[in-house]
Amino acid sequence: MIVYAECEYFIPTAHSLKEKRAVLQRMLTRTKQKYNVSIAEIDHQNTWQRVRLGIVTIASSREAADRELTNALHYLASNPQWEELNIWRDYV
Repeated sequence: MIVYAECEYFIPTAHSLKEKRAVLQRMLTRTKQKYNVSIAEIDHQNTWQRVRLGIVTIASSREAADRELTNALHYLASNPQWEELNIWRDYV
């Protein structure tokens, strides 16, 4: 089972692309290390305060894949440096 999600975040403290990327790279690296997911920035690359991420995981069952993705999304949402705007999830 493949589970895919797109999520958007707002970074109110970022006043430049450099500040945005510092926050983003730290979270991307930590999420990849902690969870069995692939994650990348897929939109708003040249916008200071917005981030859209694509996250995907594959597992033998829907429940296992959904659990792993949900844990990764909870971890991302726990970052105090950004605010969650939207999450969209799909099962393949």
